[in-house]
Amino acid sequence: MQDRITKEQGGLLLRLARETISTKLGQKLEGKGVIADPALQAECGTFVTLRIGGQLRGCIGNLEPVGSIVEGIRRNSLNAAFHDYRFPELTVDELARVHIDISILTRPHPLAYLNGGDLIAKLRPGIDGVILRLGRCSATFLPQVWEQLPQAEDFLGHLCRKAGLADTAWLDSHPEVETYQVQCFEEGK
Repeated sequence: MQDRITKEQGGLLLRLARETISTKLGQKLEGKGVIADPALQAECGTFVTLRIGGQLRGCIGNLEPVGSIVEGIRRNSLNAAFHDYRFPELTVDELARVHIDISILTRPHPLAYLNGGDLIAKLRPGIDGVILRLGRCSATFLPQVWEQLPQAEDFLGHLCRKAGLADTAWLDSHPEVETYQVQCFEEGK
């Protein structure tokens, strides 16, 4: 994936994410402003991930564009902090300990494969985000999840479980698979 967003622009987006959450919690940060950079007005899918002490604290995003990158980061920052059903709403006390990372996504593309072995051979660990769909069940893992689940069989098994399917559905049921790539920006990097 060719980098579309510079490191400086990524830094602006990270600051926007933190400012958006801070403002919702009634905390004000200095230097809040509108991001008018034309590159950040492009329409892309975005995800915002929150961690405390290395542990997931919220992660919400959209795979397809729903407005500009700036709009997506604002919306997904609030949703990750206050509307991720897996966690209670973020508190003011947690805010200082939260580590934020954001992902800017390419459009997903279908991945044609013959069987489970072929699927594993075609996936690119650490590069591909994966969307898995079977019937009404679906889930995605960002490419960063490969760091925790580097074996493709484990990655796909956990992704199936996240979708509400049996761990082996990727092998037994030939689900629809799409892949995408991301540009990821993390606070402190």
